[in-house]
Amino acid sequence: MSEWISMSEVWAVVISLLTYELGNLLQKKTKWAIFNPLLVAMFLIISFLTIFRIDYSIYQEKTKYISFLLTPATVCLAIPLYEKMQILKKNWKAILVGIGVGVLTSMGAILGMAKLMKMSYEQYVTLLPKSITTAIGIGVVREFGGYETITVAAIILTGIVGNICAEPVCRIFKIKNPIAKGVAIGTGAHVIGTTTALEVGEIEGAMSSLSIVVAGMMTVLLAPLFT
Repeated sequence: MSEWISMSEVWAVVISLLTYELGNLLQKKTKWAIFNPLLVAMFLIISFLTIFRIDYSIYQEKTKYISFLLTPATVCLAIPLYEKMQILKKNWKAILVGIGVGVLTSMGAILGMAKLMKMSYEQYVTLLPKSITTAIGIGVVREFGGYETITVAAIILTGIVGNICAEPVCRIFKIKNPIAKGVAIGTGAHVIGTTTALEVGEIEGAMSSLSIVVAGMMTVLLAPLFT
């Protein structure tokens, strides 16, 4: 059975899409944030690979077409930003400062944690780009010699936590301004968090989309100063 699955060219794509849709259905039915579609899909796919004893490298190879779509999908997030261009022009200084503070806070926290826990250089740079989108984060960690697989896991986990916690955190700290919400979510939780921002409102989604790109660029520029 496992050999037949490994030889098939479509099984990984089908399972990836089905598990994600199952998670999406569970979240809609229960309204529970813990049933994040990506988190549900990850749990089910890991269970499937373990049960049928399929090596992860085989799954990764079969899903390369989905991975290829990651970058153009990220670029498509520029559409809601274009529709809110006037808001960007009016508030660009505050937006850039907000994103910059978020990037410095994220990288500074990783630096502090690395010092406290006495991490090796490789472990430290692996976690450094945890709050930017995978398409950019992989390039950063590859440049500095970290572990790409762990970086991807850290980025996804960061996004899921941001996706789940974004709205509760905004309520707790009484963040009501849509621009502030979007910048915070996009800077802290990249693309996965932006899906929540898009659900909250158009302005939140647009600002979150912008923050993904700008935060990624700032991280690339500032990373040498933190290494």
